[in-house]
This record gives sequence, structure tokens and C-alpha cells, in this order.
Amino acid sequence: MAIEKEHKEFHAIDMGPNGWAPPPGYPEGIKQKILAGHLDEVNKKGNRTRLLRFDPGVFTTAPFVHDYWEEVYLVSGDLTVGNDENGEGGESFEPNTYACRPPGAYHGPFKSEKGCVLMEIHYYDESK
Repeated sequence: MAIEKEHKEFHAIDMGPNGWAPPPGYPEGIKQKILAGHLDEVNKKGNRTRLLRFDPGVFTTAPFVHDYWEEVYLVSGDLTVGNDENGEGGESFEPNTYACRPPGAYHGPFKSEKGCVLMEIHYYDESK
């Protein structure tokens, strides 16, 4: 049985400091705010929509890979994809860019020079 997202009508999102938390395994300076849903990574089911915020100058040092689908929309700021472990290099993207990754796709590392906000949707393919 699928884990459903709760019904939510339009409401203001607090973009201030309240409600943001570091995702497990991410470097300091990256925080998430869950907007809806729950992703159960242990039982490999469910879905979530979140905002992910990078502080200016923050970067990750290794590619990511996970067993769920991921859709990412760059809302604001800048995001560089494919930097090295020192935060150098990669391809830079501006707002209004999008990625859709199937389970098992390696992606990253990532950095942001000026900071950014991403909207991400994560979900398991529960038809399998």
C-alpha cells in the first residue's frame, strides 16, 4: 500500500530559519524543509516533497546515488554540478532548470557560489 501525502491547500511557506534541518549525511550549510509526505528509505516506499537550501560557498565532495526517483527544480540562486572534492570545476546552472533522475543514477557533487533553493520530489516506484 502506498504512503499518501496529506491534503494541503495553498499556504505560506516560512522561508526564514524555522523548520529547516540538516539532512543526514550532508555537509554543514545544507538544510531541508519537508513540505509534504514521508519517504521510508528502510521499507522503500513513500514520497516526499522538500525544499533544499545551500548556503553560499557550500559544496559536497562525492556523487550521490539512491534507490528512489528524484525530480529537482532550481528555484533560486546558482547550482554547480560535477565539482571535485575541493569544490572546483563542474557545470553551473541558473534558476528554472530541472532534472529527473531514476533510481541508481549517480549525480553530483554539487556546490553553490551564492546559495540556492531547490524543490525536490522523491518517490519509490511502487509498481514493482
